[in-house]
Amino acid sequence: MKKATPESKSILNPTEAIEYFGLSRRKFYSLLQEKSKHSFIVLYGSRRLIIKTAFEKYLNAHPELRRCR
Repeated sequence: MKKATPESKSILNPTEAIEYFGLSRRKFYSLLQEKSKHSFIVLYGSRRLIIKTAFEKYLNAHPELRRCR
């Protein structure tokens, strides 16, 4: 059985989201720790998961999360 790639998933864990979107690890984890609720974060038990389509919309409005290249 093949392992699913982030391209084919609709929900990502934080590490997959950082790699898939090319994000700054420090900025992304500080975003996850904020007290305000973001529509792209869902909780599964104590795990935080990222809804890919909602996070893409958030990134379009907040491009400062991406790594400088």
